[in-house]
Amino acid sequence: MTTMLHPLEPLTAEEIATTAAILRREHDLSAARVHSIALHEPPKEAVLAWPVSAPVEREAFCVLRDHARHATIEAVVSLTRDAIVSWREVPGAQPNIHYEEGMAAEAAIKAHPDWQAAMRRRGVERFDLAMLDAWSAGNYGAPEEDPTQHRIVRALTWLRTNERDNGYARPVEGLVTLVDLDTMAVLRVEDHGIVPLPPRPGNFTLDGMADPANVPHMPAPRADLRPLEIRQPAGPSFTVEGHEVRWQKWRLRLGFTAREGLVLHTVGYEDGGRVRPILYRASLAEMVVPYGDPAPTHWRKNAFDEGEYGLGMLANALQLGCDCLGEIHYFDAVLARGDGSPITLPNAICMHEEDFGVLWKHRDGRAGITETRRSRRLVISFVATVGNYEYGFFWYFYQDGSIQFEVKLTGIISTGAVAEGVSPRHGRLVAPGLYGPHHQHVFNVRLDMAVDGPRNTVIEVDSVPVPPGPENPHGNAWVVQETPIRNEREGARLIDPWRVRRWLVINPHERNLVGAPTGYMLVPGENTLPLAQPDASVIQRAGFMTHHLWVTAYDPAERYAAGDYPNQHPGGAGLPAYIARGRPLEDTDLVLWYTLNHHHVVRPEDWPVMPVATLGFRLLPWGFFSGNPALDVPPAPDHCS
Repeated sequence: MTTMLHPLEPLTAEEIATTAAILRREHDLSAARVHSIALHEPPKEAVLAWPVSAPVEREAFCVLRDHARHATIEAVVSLTRDAIVSWREVPGAQPNIHYEEGMAAEAAIKAHPDWQAAMRRRGVERFDLAMLDAWSAGNYGAPEEDPTQHRIVRALTWLRTNERDNGYARPVEGLVTLVDLDTMAVLRVEDHGIVPLPPRPGNFTLDGMADPANVPHMPAPRADLRPLEIRQPAGPSFTVEGHEVRWQKWRLRLGFTAREGLVLHTVGYEDGGRVRPILYRASLAEMVVPYGDPAPTHWRKNAFDEGEYGLGMLANALQLGCDCLGEIHYFDAVLARGDGSPITLPNAICMHEEDFGVLWKHRDGRAGITETRRSRRLVISFVATVGNYEYGFFWYFYQDGSIQFEVKLTGIISTGAVAEGVSPRHGRLVAPGLYGPHHQHVFNVRLDMAVDGPRNTVIEVDSVPVPPGPENPHGNAWVVQETPIRNEREGARLIDPWRVRRWLVINPHERNLVGAPTGYMLVPGENTLPLAQPDASVIQRAGFMTHHLWVTAYDPAERYAAGDYPNQHPGGAGLPAYIARGRPLEDTDLVLWYTLNHHHVVRPEDWPVMPVATLGFRLLPWGFFSGNPALDVPPAPDHCS
């Protein structure tokens, strides 16, 4: 293999195929499924020293499930040496639920007489119109949930009226089917009682909405929408070489994994003739969607969509004019099928520029001068479809040196059915007999910080009023209170809107023009806390939900907020275990983990497809520059004066 590739360049299709061939050459994989093959990222020191240092070995990290032996295997393959350099079984670990497993489970359920009998009790004879979603089972202490004994999903059923119908409009309430994915055996069909199927369609295609019974009924598309065009006649302002991106003064690399989806590497900003580092690596580290409905069909809905399914494998092929608008550059993603062969997801990542209003402006009336600059941002995004929901993940880079992360939630709510005249206590009706259970969407983003280098410190910044007295004689005084987070035992923090709490990452060895340490500030956006009880299974398994900020010392083995294998894990892994080590955090290589929680009480306007809801956070330069770094942005062609 060539040694000229950048050490963080994602694996090519050829490299994935070669990896699978080496695995098959050395081991019998006839009963095994490949769950992922991705770049085994080299040590940080080797990446930062490249290309001055010795060539960096190309390696692939592989996760496999041997269904015959009920074993999960991690392997590291050296493409440079054409050899397996590490092969180990991980006791009790359950990898993500592969989409091939979900399809096989659906087929096994539809063929099972107990499920068919339950459907006939509801008056259903056409089983081909049923659709089943294989929900992860979690771990509540039941014998079949023991990850060392079974690999299970709990499948829920919906029913279409035709091949194009929105099946989520007709949930088969009370019917739950348990399947072992290692053997594809149906272990149990649970029927908790018949609830009538909701009577009204909920389609969102143009032809479906014309049905007078549809909720809502839209007889025709609106006719007053005129074209909106975005053109860049001279082309975009960014350049791309492989997966390296240069946009104005920003420098970064893109990666993509089957689990995380989009990954940012080595993010820096050119200032004074040098590229100053800000982030070494940034990615979504986990997400979970806990539901607050105790009904038999819904109380186990606690999907870890990243760790239990894999967001990268569920990425969309983005389309011009639909997902992205303007002068677009797309990046394909190359992943592995269940047999190890490469599969290319076209247009998995979209990158483009957007106008973002006013960047800065001032009118000097005395001098008769007005100066205005338009803001432009670089947008890098991908979208994943996880069953009924769509999640868009967006990174924005601005000319003033700020970075923004945003999640866009859309798609179809997970639905339940109730009898006519019943008002659900733990959800809201969206159509006759159809409701959406209360739930939350919780995300955690891992930020491997490198503000002007790897030795950083985190400061918690609060704005607090000064007590009445000599220091506040007029009652108007307040101060900014800064508290360093000294070790991991102090590293689990909560937002505090009443104190305008933020977190500042500084480099104590670099100073700005006024003598203060250079830094970047994490500014929270919309957020809340989980409402599940402290001893609930999902709280034990997704402990990262309980705090908004976690700070840990850098460890390349600590990459996921709920641990490496949350599927059927009993709990305690991930961030609670990481910070229990109590490592020092001052003047060291550290990682921020920020938790975002979108609280979703469903409304009728969320049906039949949900308008986009957003949440996120910002990283602002805070003394990183000596003044406004966007002063050199040229005026628009009309001079904005």
